[in-house]
Amino acid sequence: MRMVFRWFGEGNDLIPLDYVKQIPGVEGIVWALHDIPAGEAWPLERIKEVKEQADRYGLHLDVVESVNVHEDIKLGLPSRDQYIENYKTTIRRLAEVGVKVICYNFMPVFDWTRTDLFKELEDGSTALFFEHAKIKDLDPLELVDKIAGNSTLTMPGWEPERLKYLSTLFEQYQEVSEEDLWQHLRYFLEQIIPVAEEHNIKMAIHPDDPPFSVFGLPRIIVNKQSIERFLTLVDRPANGLTLCSGSLGANINNDVAEMVRAFADRIHFAHIRNVKTYENGDFIETSHRSADGTVDVLSIMKAYHDCGFTGYARPDHGRHIWGETCRPGYGLYDRGLGIMYLWGIWDMLERLKKEGSHADGQ
Repeated sequence: MRMVFRWFGEGNDLIPLDYVKQIPGVEGIVWALHDIPAGEAWPLERIKEVKEQADRYGLHLDVVESVNVHEDIKLGLPSRDQYIENYKTTIRRLAEVGVKVICYNFMPVFDWTRTDLFKELEDGSTALFFEHAKIKDLDPLELVDKIAGNSTLTMPGWEPERLKYLSTLFEQYQEVSEEDLWQHLRYFLEQIIPVAEEHNIKMAIHPDDPPFSVFGLPRIIVNKQSIERFLTLVDRPANGLTLCSGSLGANINNDVAEMVRAFADRIHFAHIRNVKTYENGDFIETSHRSADGTVDVLSIMKAYHDCGFTGYARPDHGRHIWGETCRPGYGLYDRGLGIMYLWGIWDMLERLKKEGSHADGQ
C-alpha cells in the first residue's frame, strides 16, 4: 500500500506541504489544477509548477484527482469529441511528469452531494452530512449556493463556472436515461483508454457519491453489479477503479470488503473512509475507526492486505476537529489520525503474516 494525501495546491489549501511531509508513511500528493474548467486541456507549464512544488519536499505526484469530464461527454452531444481530444492532450502532458493514475468520475452535474457541510457529532466535532428528507424538497440552486458559496477555497465538483448553467443541464439530462449514460461512458472509454495505455497511465473511475439518484439524475456506478458492468465496457487493465469505501458504504447493502476481493486487480486507487448510515437513508461521515461508523474498515483493510494490494491509497474525508479551519471534509488533523489508524491495521496484518510464515517454516 502506498499512502498519499489529497492537496489542493498553493493558495488553495490551508495545509502546507511541509505538514503533509510530516505525516508518517505519506509519500505523495493527490492533486489537480482546480482552476482549469472541465473540458480544457491542462497547460504543461502549470503541471510542471506543481511537480516543482512537490519535489521540494520529496513528494511524488503519481495520482491526479480529478481530470473532470465535461458535461457534453456525459450528455453524448456532438461537441463531446473536441472535449475528448482535450482530455487526451491532458493525459499526454500528465505522463511527462510521471503521473501513473488519473481518478475521475462520470456523475451528471454534481460531483458529490451533501445537505450539511458542518453537521455536529456527539463529540462536538463536525462532518459532512446527507439528509434524505431534506434533499427531496430542496431546490438544487439552493444547494449550489450553500456549497459553492461556503468558502473562498474551491469546492471540487461545485465550480461556479460550471454550475451557472444548472437549469439548462437539468433540462438536458431529462432526455438521458441510465442506459444512455452507460453508452456515453463506453464511448468515452473507447477513446481514452488506448491513450492512457500508450503512456502507462491507469484510469480509475470514482463511484457515485452518494450511490443513488439525487434530484432525478441518473447514477450508474453504485454497487458491485454496476462495477462489474463498467469493467467489461473496455476490459483492459488500464480501465480500473478508485474504490471509495465511503461513497459505496452510504448504501448499507454494499459490502465493500467483498468488492475489494472481487476487483483487486483493477483497483488502482483506494479511498478509505467511514460513514454512519441511518435507517431513513441519512448518513454522516465519521472518524476512520470501524466502531464509529457502519463501514467495516478493518475488514476492508484485511481484504486489501490479503489481496497483496500495492496500489495508492489515501484517507478520504475526515471530520473537522480541534477547532481547525479547513475545507469541508479535508482538514489535516482527522485525516492524519485516519492515516495512523490505517497504518496501525496494516502493520499488524504484516506482523501476523510474518509470524505465520515463520510458524509454517518450523
